[in-house]
Amino acid sequence: MPMRSHFRWNIVLLACALASLAGCASAPAEPVPFKEVPSARIVKPGYTQPAVGLIAVDVRRERSRDVIVRFRDALVYIDGEQITDLMNGEHVVFYLSPGVHRIGVSTQFDPVIELQFTVTADTRYTNRASVTFGEDHRIALRRVAR
Repeated sequence: MPMRSHFRWNIVLLACALASLAGCASAPAEPVPFKEVPSARIVKPGYTQPAVGLIAVDVRRERSRDVIVRFRDALVYIDGEQITDLMNGEHVVFYLSPGVHRIGVSTQFDPVIELQFTVTADTRYTNRASVTFGEDHRIALRRVAR
């Protein structure tokens, strides 16, 4: 008999764990400030240094409670060059010349997805992009509107 109660207890724990994972799969995490990417993870530092004539472009990795994507790093590319990677809830600011640039993201499971991004000093537009994961756990990138 003691074996059976121990077995039932393990089944209950497993069911609770699976239910908690399923319940939080598509829900966004609590809103908290984004953390900056540590400088040690910047592969090409020239893109993250402010200079005269350059415009700040903020790329943010939205927080997720989804365990499958939470610990996956999102590689970030500017004009075809890998610059850094973003973890859950991190952001990086690039300083780019005005004009059209290609911002791309990928993971070890996804191909590079690029977005033609017009960098402008015009205050009617934002220079911010958002990295998210869909319900299919695929990475996505979009420009954030005001």
